[in-house]
Amino acid sequence: MNRRPRLSARLKLTLSYAGFLLVAGVLLLAVVWVFMLRWVRDDDAPSLQKKFGGVIIVGPGRSDLLRGFVPAAATALACLLVVGLLGGWILAGRMLAPLTRIASAARLAANGSLSHRIRLQGPRDEFRELADVFDIMLEQLENHVAEQQRFAANASHELRTPLAISRTLLDAARNDPTPDQGKVIERLHTVNTRAIDLTEALLLLSRADHGSFTREPVDLSLIVEEAAETLLPLAEKRRITLDVTGETTQTVGSAALLLRMVTNLVQNAVVHNLPADGTVTIHTESQHGASVLRVENTGHSLPSELVPTLTEPFQRGTGRVRADEQAGVGLGLAIVHSIVRAHDGTLDLTPRPTGGLLVTIRLPRGG
Repeated sequence: MNRRPRLSARLKLTLSYAGFLLVAGVLLLAVVWVFMLRWVRDDDAPSLQKKFGGVIIVGPGRSDLLRGFVPAAATALACLLVVGLLGGWILAGRMLAPLTRIASAARLAANGSLSHRIRLQGPRDEFRELADVFDIMLEQLENHVAEQQRFAANASHELRTPLAISRTLLDAARNDPTPDQGKVIERLHTVNTRAIDLTEALLLLSRADHGSFTREPVDLSLIVEEAAETLLPLAEKRRITLDVTGETTQTVGSAALLLRMVTNLVQNAVVHNLPADGTVTIHTESQHGASVLRVENTGHSLPSELVPTLTEPFQRGTGRVRADEQAGVGLGLAIVHSIVRAHDGTLDLTPRPTGGLLVTIRLPRGG
């Protein structure tokens, strides 16, 4: 943006310091002048003489005082002006030095460098607080950009896979004079369904991240019952027992997003479970002013260092690829995390000592 050049902040502060100092000096000299006038005779009045022994003291007149006082006062004011300008310039420079460092860091950030930090030293004053807040903002922005870059790269990779498979199938069908059209169509349908599921998951993740939904009172226990009823056939097919417990738990948010959140949690708990005779426990309760949802499942042991990465997009606890009909797109817990964050809640993942995972979600309690 082009703007007309104006006085810098340092020059403005310097002029302000010098101006205030000059005004204070003028006021001080004026007070001295007025005070002295009380004891000085008028030029036309008779001379005031006092005799002390053999010495006669004659008081000066106003004209005599004016000739002696004005040059000295002018010199003092000139010295005050020079001292005010020099001292003000130095003090303003020292005061504005933190702002210069903050401006340099902001300029680097505007050019794309987010790794620079101010790390301002000294006492905790307004400039130190501003610098610390700016450093925190840069750190969060850097992490957000890095996360978005990883997400874009992973999404491109995941979308490229079904498209590449589709092209391979079409090339094979074109080169084969007697293709099995039914088999090709079925495989294309499977690949296309996976691409559609991935696209819908990405759209849902974006919607949750932006918080663009209407908030309304929601009974979390009813959401749990609906999700459990929907996934009951999958659990029975895998010989997994679903156990829903708890009480009526009110919260505020989007019923559709919360249903997707619970569905993803329960589906992950069923899929990533024991091959047979596993259990999934879903519990809701109100605790300390919050609505709490716990989903606990049996399964294989999870390394503690793996658990924090499960909420990252395209991370799967049992490997990058699943070959069964419930193969996910790697966004299940990422969507859960985004929905919880959009509802001002917290998500906690804890590996069970005997295997499996305990997921605890705390949401603001509704009225």
